Amino acid sequence: MPSEKSRPSIFWVLASIALPILAVITRFKVTDGHKLPRTGAYVLAPNHYSEIDPVIIGAITWKLGRIPRFLAKGSLFRVPVVGWILRRSGQIPVERAGTSRSNEPLRAAEALVENGGVIIIYPEGSLTRDPDMWPMRGKTGAARMALEHDIPVIPIAHWGTQDVMARYSKKISFFPRKTITVKVGDPVDLSGFRGRSLDLATLNEATSVIMTSITALLEDLRCEQAPAVRWNPAQHDQKETGRFEA
Repeated sequence: MPSEKSRPSIFWVLASIALPILAVITRFKVTDGHKLPRTGAYVLAPNHYSEIDPVIIGAITWKLGRIPRFLAKGSLFRVPVVGWILRRSGQIPVERAGTSRSNEPLRAAEALVENGGVIIIYPEGSLTRDPDMWPMRGKTGAARMALEHDIPVIPIAHWGTQDVMARYSKKISFFPRKTITVKVGDPVDLSGFRGRSLDLATLNEATSVIMTSITALLEDLRCEQAPAVRWNPAQHDQKETGRFEA
């Protein structure tokens, strides 16, 4: 079966622009890339610590044979040119909770999944607040999508992006060329949650399992051990949105 990216789309144009630029700035070292399924629907769940992460994960996903589609902040879709590109490439806008359009992302993601697509969801919801950039407490979106639609969650971790663009920085470091290491994991074992009522307790427990899988991959990339207790912004008087304050 031909790769979905072999079909003509706007991604051909985006890839022809972005990949040569990234090749100047970065080199990718991917471990276990074969574990990323080339067909079928699933949630791809990465760690998140730099504003440029979606570009990096999007490039990796494309290189491994899948079309990257993200849940993205609704405000980005109102930016000239950027919004047009996001809409044309099938990215999914997420509006603030409580707005009249706050349920639309779920419906759009469901349609993508039903058509066998990949939806990239950052379980942390925003850049990690952990001082050492380990994955922090996750939110339940990825777990809910996977359990409601009986699709896998594929964890993926990357390290080195912070050398290209530091956390919350808007400045890209072009030289010297940076190495970004990436590791793809096995599908997260969520079998113990299937068939259970998807209440908050179940979703939080499943999310914790997903975050543990991502963290284990990052430990391998960093050759370090993550903190025993995952960072929780609420316990450190931090907001989970907006810019980081130490």
